[in-house]
Amino acid sequence: MESSACLLTRPGPPEPAPHPTGRYARIRAQSAALAEPLSPEDCQAQSMPDCSPVKWHLAHTTWFFETFVIGRFEPGRRPFDPQYRMLFNSYYNAVGARHPRPQRGLLTRPSLHEVLRYRAHVDQAMETLCARLAGVDSDFDALVELGLNHEQQHQELILTDLKHLFSCNPLRPAYAPPGIPALPAGTPAGWTRYDGGIVGIGHAGEGFAFDNETPAHEVLLRPFHLADRPVTQGEYLAFIQDGGYRRPELWLSLGWDQACQQNWRAPLYWEGQKDEWRVFTLHGLHALEPHAPVTHVSYYEADAYARWARVRLPREAEWELAARAPGASADAPANLLESGHLDPRPAPRGRRRAGAVVRRRLGMDLQRVRCLPGLHASSRRRRRIQRQVHVQPIRAARRLVRDPARTHPRHLPQLLPARGALAILRHPPCPRRLKGRHVAHTKSFMLEFRSSFGS
Repeated sequence: MESSACLLTRPGPPEPAPHPTGRYARIRAQSAALAEPLSPEDCQAQSMPDCSPVKWHLAHTTWFFETFVIGRFEPGRRPFDPQYRMLFNSYYNAVGARHPRPQRGLLTRPSLHEVLRYRAHVDQAMETLCARLAGVDSDFDALVELGLNHEQQHQELILTDLKHLFSCNPLRPAYAPPGIPALPAGTPAGWTRYDGGIVGIGHAGEGFAFDNETPAHEVLLRPFHLADRPVTQGEYLAFIQDGGYRRPELWLSLGWDQACQQNWRAPLYWEGQKDEWRVFTLHGLHALEPHAPVTHVSYYEADAYARWARVRLPREAEWELAARAPGASADAPANLLESGHLDPRPAPRGRRRAGAVVRRRLGMDLQRVRCLPGLHASSRRRRRIQRQVHVQPIRAARRLVRDPARTHPRHLPQLLPARGALAILRHPPCPRRLKGRHVAHTKSFMLEFRSSFGS
């Protein structure tokens, strides 16, 4: 099967080929290829309510095309199975009833074989529609493009949810074979100055964008300094060894409550104690790599680390300004699915890091962040409520910033990040968001903002 399609790639300008049949086939084949190494049992299990079985992801993405594309442009066509309309609906209330999300793992029927037949049936119908309407009907093209981006989101979720599932297995099975060499020693974090001012953020160009990435608008930013690389696992380990998880003065009140209730002592998927830590990845359990970006921390953990380091997390607009800055080339190497890493890796040496890191795939490295344009707070908040699953892929790595004009710790509450695309969990906390440590591949903890307290 095709295995070279990119996960969660945000398209730029429209592709030159008028017919999306080839791209449709590649992206759909990639979803099936992700499930190919798995057993039917792997595809059936659900490790917690916030995760979904692989089989459900394969069926739901197919349901999207059958319901919203085929149902609209070929309304007389008989569905593959009318009961699937309820089984594989996620949150679309207007479509009808839904099977409860926490019970998706109980759907032993239809079997994985039947779900794959369902995919083939819908793909055949879509191929016919594409041959007739692609490049002719702009509404059809736009809806197919939305469906493909939706499918790519679920490709990330397949691996995200599978990682949590395998971590619950005492055998700690690996999804992919090991073989990624250890990272070389990194360089100390540096700081890049940005002058701020009135800057434009948001999506205003051609090509696909989600609704919460618009409209383009202007914001006023103070000068700040952005760190040039992610916070590493070794740096976060120093926070742990200094009692970071035992010091309530470092934590927001709700974060401290959450840490105590869930007995947080380290990022999710870290196992061990003191200097003997191991990390579970999709390649299995291996020794902690000090120079790898730290991942799988909640916003509360990131905020506590920032306070311990006398820094803060970035605001969305600051992050986007850095992504658009001169030297932040969109052609910078990206850590895509083809790399085989399935985890964050540092940007190659010799690149402008503030740009290259932004543009490589962050978190699980399954999302290429162009510049996360225009994620408006109000629309993000609404989207998080309506589309809890699909907001996860836009979480990006975090860094730290320095505000020269604010030099006293009492200003720290003012320095806390605005609700932003870089840390969706920065929203006022609610239980659902606080469960998000398992998706924190996408939270490659690029603490990038240094505060000048006492300096």
